[in-house]
Amino acid sequence: MIALLLLLPFAAPELKRHWHVVRANWFTLTLLGCLGAIAFNTMIYIGLQHTAATNGVLFNSLSPVIIILLSWLLMRERITAMQGFGVALSLAGVLAIVARGDPAALAAFRFNPGDLWLISAMLLWGFYTIVLRRRPPELSATAFLAAMLLLSLPLLLPFYLWEYAQRGGFALNLPTAAALAYYGTLPSIAAYLFWNRGVAQVGANRAGLFVHLMPVFGALLSVIFLGEHLHAYHYAGAVLVFGGIYLTTKKDRAEVRGPRAE
Repeated sequence: MIALLLLLPFAAPELKRHWHVVRANWFTLTLLGCLGAIAFNTMIYIGLQHTAATNGVLFNSLSPVIIILLSWLLMRERITAMQGFGVALSLAGVLAIVARGDPAALAAFRFNPGDLWLISAMLLWGFYTIVLRRRPPELSATAFLAAMLLLSLPLLLPFYLWEYAQRGGFALNLPTAAALAYYGTLPSIAAYLFWNRGVAQVGANRAGLFVHLMPVFGALLSVIFLGEHLHAYHYAGAVLVFGGIYLTTKKDRAEVRGPRAE
């Protein structure tokens, strides 16, 4: 709701001008809102209450694999050997960082009740990324996101009311207000605008692989804000992640050179 209220002053004139586009694409916009903004976020927040942060990072790293598989199953998009190798290499980098360079840490992995929520969330995010190619091109990025939220938020209201009746509300204090301000802006607006733009530019499969940068950025942010130190496994993992992204996103030589003259 915070994200929608912040977007409307900028998006309302365009939505009014292109309301016929919103009406014609109401199902796609509602589906995208439910998959990406409503169900995905809700399942992530529920799952992280019942599992370890390590599990969250691991299952989040399955997102690129799920996106590629869904692209192949639903869109018949070809998966190249280089693409598959790049994903495997990048995933190995994530595992190196999460396990802190200790294979025994992965061997000690335990499946928690919240993991099913996380797996379901990753599956929905994969569907969201695939369906993004059906977004109406007439709407700008801001109007598109606002239309998604406007159509899908009412479907979340019954679940919120049920949760409020079961668990009650929350204390409106400074930490809560700061958390709501953060979640209502950066993850709910900026991240979606960047992700939607990236998928439109490079495609779902290439965009999905960039999710593997999250543990790399997490390590860097922990150094900046928490005073932690980088270790050898951080550097090794980062090299694998960036190497996998490079192999997956680089253009083939034939594509770069263009068709050969006869």
